Amino acid sequence: MSTGTVALVVPEEIGLPSWDMYELSIPCTVFGKPQPDLADPWYELRLCGAGAGPGGSGAGLSVRTPYGLDGLEGTDTVVVASVPDACVEEGAPVPPDLVAALRRAHAAGARMVSLCTGAFALAEAGLLDGRRATAHWMHTAQLARRFPEVRVDDSVLYVDDGDVLTSAGLTAGLDLCLHLVRRDLGAHVANQLARRMVVPAHRPGGQAQFVDLSVPPSDDAGLAPVLEWAREHLDRPLAVADLARRAAMSPRTFYRRLQAATGATPLQWLLDQRLARAQSLLEATDLPVERIGELSGLGSANNLRHHFTKRVGVTPGEYRRAFPRGGRPAEAAAR
Repeated sequence: MSTGTVALVVPEEIGLPSWDMYELSIPCTVFGKPQPDLADPWYELRLCGAGAGPGGSGAGLSVRTPYGLDGLEGTDTVVVASVPDACVEEGAPVPPDLVAALRRAHAAGARMVSLCTGAFALAEAGLLDGRRATAHWMHTAQLARRFPEVRVDDSVLYVDDGDVLTSAGLTAGLDLCLHLVRRDLGAHVANQLARRMVVPAHRPGGQAQFVDLSVPPSDDAGLAPVLEWAREHLDRPLAVADLARRAAMSPRTFYRRLQAATGATPLQWLLDQRLARAQSLLEATDLPVERIGELSGLGSANNLRHHFTKRVGVTPGEYRRAFPRGGRPAEAAAR
C-alpha cells in the first residue's frame, strides 16, 4: 500500500488562456482531500507554480501555488494537468525551466503523469520518446506532428506505461487519477472513492475517447438495472440474449445501446466487470485462484490467468503479492 507526495504543476500563462480549471481540479479532488477511513495516510498534494505568481485561467480565476518548480524534488508522482494553449495551438515551446524540472523529477524516480495537453510537456522533456501516449483527441494530431518519436494513440482514455502515464482530456483525467488510486491502494479503495464522487468506478484505459451519445438519455436509465443485476451475478454464465431479455430489448437493440453508453460491446463489458471482480478478490481475500475464477465468472484458473495477464500485464499471483490484504472476510468480499 503506497500513496506518497503528488506534485501538481500549475503552468504560467503564455499569450492565451493557460489551462482548463476542470482538469486542474481533478487531481486536487482525488489526491488533495484526505480520506482517512479509506487509507491513512492519504496522499500529500503540492501545488507547484511553473511561473512567477499565481497561475491564471481564461475563466478569470487564479490559483495560489505554495511551491515553485523546486517543489517537484523528492515527490513520488508529478502531474502536469495541461500546458498553456500557445504551446499547443501556436507551437510555442514549453517553458525550459519546466522541461528541466520534469527531467530531474523523472531521473530521481518520480512517476510522471499528464492529463490532456500536459502530454506536450512530457514529450518536450523527452519522457515519451519511444512510448505509447495519448492526449485529448483534438490535440493528438499536433502532438504526433511535433514529436514523431512518440507513439500517439488518439483513441484511448489513458495509457499506463509503468512510470509514465498519459490521459485524454476532461473526464478521462479522472479515469486516470482513479486508476492511480487503484494501483496504489487497490480496487476497493478506488471504488469507494469513485462512489463518493458519483462517477463510474472503473473505465478501462483502452475504452474509446469518443462514444456516440446520440441515443436518448432514457436508454441509459433503462440499462442501469440489468447492468447492476449482471454485476451482482458475475459468477453465473451470462449470455447477451439473456441480458437483452431481462432489459426487455432485442439482442440487437441491447448491443447498440450498451455500446453507445459505454463504448464497449456486451462481451467486452462483461469481461471488464469479471476482471474487476477478480482484482478485488485478489486484493481483499486469500481465496485460491481457482475459486476466484469461479466467483468472477471466468471459469478455470487457466482462463483467469490468460485474460488477467493479457489485460493487467501480470499474473494473478504477482498481482496479489503487490497488495496487502484488505482485512475483509473472504465471503463478504466475494459478494
